[in-house]
Amino acid sequence: MNITVYEKPTCTTCRKLNKLFTENGVEWEKVNYFIEPFTEKKLTALLKKTGLRPYDVLRRNEPDYKLAGIDKDSNDADVISAMVRYPAIIQRPIVEVGDEAVLARPIEKALEIIGKK
Repeated sequence: MNITVYEKPTCTTCRKLNKLFTENGVEWEKVNYFIEPFTEKKLTALLKKTGLRPYDVLRRNEPDYKLAGIDKDSNDADVISAMVRYPAIIQRPIVEVGDEAVLARPIEKALEIIGKK
């Protein structure tokens, strides 16, 4: 089972998830999406796996959110485009396992998707 975690290494929640996975013997690949940026195609596919709308995974308190020029009435394509331009507005971590993905907030949601409840 290939597990990929899209994260920002300095994020407290991402660090907690790393600790949780280590304690549970989970092997995973980390992707720092600030260094390896999302494309619109990849982010669209990843969010589709979560079942969430793009607007639902925004960090609306981030200063970049205002710069992005989007709001709750923006269409999904515009939100995805803004997320690619301003990666700080993406909630994290996102855990991908095959055809499924989950926004790991709280981090325990990640254990559910990998079957370690």
